[in-house]
Amino acid sequence: MVLTGAALAGLLTVTAAAAAPLAAPDRAVAADRTDVYIKDVAADLGYQPHTLSPLWASPDIKVCPTAIECAVSQNPIVGQTNYVFVKLRNPGPYGSGTSTGVLRVYRTTPGGGAVWPTHWTQIGAVNVTAYAGVTTVTIPWTGVPGPGHFCLIARWVSPTDPMTFEGPDISTNTRNNNNIAWRNVDSVQLTAGSGQTTVRPFAIGNSLTVPSRNDLVFEAAEPLQAIGGRVVVDLGQDLFERWRAGGAVGTGVRAVGRTQIEIVEPTKASLGNLLLNPGERVEFKLLFSAEAASEKEIAFNVIQFGPDTAGAKRTDLGGVQYLISADKR
Repeated sequence: MVLTGAALAGLLTVTAAAAAPLAAPDRAVAADRTDVYIKDVAADLGYQPHTLSPLWASPDIKVCPTAIECAVSQNPIVGQTNYVFVKLRNPGPYGSGTSTGVLRVYRTTPGGGAVWPTHWTQIGAVNVTAYAGVTTVTIPWTGVPGPGHFCLIARWVSPTDPMTFEGPDISTNTRNNNNIAWRNVDSVQLTAGSGQTTVRPFAIGNSLTVPSRNDLVFEAAEPLQAIGGRVVVDLGQDLFERWRAGGAVGTGVRAVGRTQIEIVEPTKASLGNLLLNPGERVEFKLLFSAEAASEKEIAFNVIQFGPDTAGAKRTDLGGVQYLISADKR
């Protein structure tokens, strides 16, 4: 979808104040080079590559249920039009001047190892002129499929602001291009003491042309025991058998069923030595529940680590931050 003219004007907001001056670039800037960037993390100033983390929780991408920007990003609602808001920041450290291009937003199943562009579906695209300052672009999201949980990437494509590198690994692409940003954040709202579980999908993949061994790491910002929280990983029969064949490697976990593994140390747990075939992406389920109400959201990260096409033996291939809250029945 490309919106122009009056339609685009209604969906485009430009911050009046110019962006704060940035540090001098570390390389020469061509006279006609522009540089628009999207933050990967709050501290991101557009330098590429960088070592900031996590790469997959961009504060500049937000999903809202209406065309009026919401204060906090929300899960998209299936069956209605949602809106993706993306902030374009101009200038970055490698150029200057007004920039024109196309902002494209894509989705995939939450998780890691999504091969670019194979596993990504475009949500929409908008032609944009990015002036000095912050330009907020709104892209309508129609036809949201169930269950309504996705990873998103935003790509700023401009002839005067080229990508420095793009390969099959989204993590490598995001780290090396300040005009690519990635957001995998999911709200998990539980009913305390109901005995019911809330299910979220998660997928792990292999971008290599050879089989690879991968790990899953589970990290909670604080113990879930305070709300009687429980997280169970349902790998499904095939992936569970692969885990067992690989030695049932894990820390802070225990098998609780024919295909299920409970996270018993949610502040730091892992599953290891998961074999993935070339180009494969496998989906499984995370089951959340709580016995007591929470006073605030608890951040729970699930991250895939494994080899990438850039030669790293073990790197962050993507993850999801689950913001868990529990209300009384």
